[in-house]
Amino acid sequence: MKLNTRKFIQILVALAAISLVLGNASSANAAVKKTITCYKGTVEKKVTAVAPKCPTGYTTTKPAAKPAATTGTKAGSVAFQGTYKGKISILFGDGNLIQVTKVDGTGTGNVSGLTGMSGSASAVPANLCDNFDGKGVITGGGNSLNLTFDSSSQGCADSDSAPATITIKGSAKITGGTGKYAGASGTLTVKGTFDINSKGIVNSSESTSFTLDLAGNIITK
Repeated sequence: MKLNTRKFIQILVALAAISLVLGNASSANAAVKKTITCYKGTVEKKVTAVAPKCPTGYTTTKPAAKPAATTGTKAGSVAFQGTYKGKISILFGDGNLIQVTKVDGTGTGNVSGLTGMSGSASAVPANLCDNFDGKGVITGGGNSLNLTFDSSSQGCADSDSAPATITIKGSAKITGGTGKYAGASGTLTVKGTFDINSKGIVNSSESTSFTLDLAGNIITK
């Protein structure tokens, strides 16, 4: 059987094409496939191919682990009840002005280690019972608590002339502190007494004993 030249060339081209395809297929099958891991947020996807690529939106870079959340110090309440005793220094001024220039006391009871007391106060009494301004600090163990008497606090004398016993009553607001009481708040009830023995001559001073009870709750930050 005789084939013409054109037909023969077409057959050769077809055979060459088939051989080329089969050769490429054989090479592809023989090639080593690789597997990569792709990441998108918390999603992982493995891709296996001769030349693997991550799908759109994925990357081969693993996201950095987020640090564990830390738990902040929770607010709490510390019960407080103590009795402070010591000495106060009083300065008498013009116009019935009475100034407590120094307070030095020691506390006992459930005081959370805050055994030291210092402070100051002033008043211009016009009656046997009158309001006063006062601030104090109780300290101990590297911690401190700041106290400010509220506007309703009063000092009441049992006599309009010396000697007289002054009774203190009211409440003190906690206005922060240091150490474990930094940012503390709350209110403590206050009851106490001290004596005035001198005649209160202007510019004279007196040192006398005092007792002060504090009770309430310290709200820690």
